[in-house]
Amino acid sequence: MRLLVEDRIRNAIATGHFKPGQRLIERELCEQIGVGRTSVREALRQLEAEGLVVTIPHRGPEVSSISYEEARQLYEVRALLEGFAGRGFAERGTDAAIAELGRAVTGFRKAADGDDRAALVAAKTHFYAVLMEGAGNVFVKQSLTTLHNRITLLRVTSMTQDGRLKDSVAEIEEIYRAIAARDGDGAEAACRRHIVKAAEVALSVLARTAAGAGAQKSED
Repeated sequence: MRLLVEDRIRNAIATGHFKPGQRLIERELCEQIGVGRTSVREALRQLEAEGLVVTIPHRGPEVSSISYEEARQLYEVRALLEGFAGRGFAERGTDAAIAELGRAVTGFRKAADGDDRAALVAAKTHFYAVLMEGAGNVFVKQSLTTLHNRITLLRVTSMTQDGRLKDSVAEIEEIYRAIAARDGDGAEAACRRHIVKAAEVALSVLARTAAGAGAQKSED
C-alpha cells in the first residue's frame, strides 16, 4: 500500500499536478488516493528521502523546489553517469536487454505523439530504467536513480518546451542506435548530448522563472 501511495504522489509531482512549493496536506491526500493517514505519512517520508518532498517547520510537507545552481550541478553529474551507463550497455549489454531498450524507445515515441503527460513521463522513466539496468553497474544505477528522482521536478517542464519533445525523441533514438551497434564511444557521446540538451532547456526555464520572481518582488 505504501508503494502504491508513493507512486501516486511521485507521478503527480512528475506530471506537474503537484507543483514545487505546493503544500501536501495529509487529509487531502488521503481523500484523493483513498487510503489512511499512516500510508500517506510513510509515503511522504520516503519521498522526502528521495528529495521530492521537504518538511517545513510549522507548515508541514511540501513539494521540493530546485534552484538553478542545484539543477546545473545535477545535470553535470547526470551527463557523466549516463554517458558511462550508455558505454557500459553498448559494450556489455545482452541482446535481450538491447531488444528491451528498443521497445522502450518505441513506447516513448508513441507517448510523444499523444497528449497524456502521465504516459509521457512513464515512458521516459521506463527508458531510463532499461538503460540503467542494461549498463550492468549497480552503483551507477543507484546514483542515477537518486539524480532522476530530483530531476523529476524538471522533466515535464523541459520536455514540454516548444520543439524539445521532438528533439528528445531523436536523441533517445540516437542512443539506442549506438547501443544496438555496440558502439561504446557513440553511446557515451549520445547519452551526454541528450543530457546537455535537456539541461539547456531546463536551466533556461529556471532562469526565466527566477527573473520573473525577482521582478515581481521588486514591484511588491
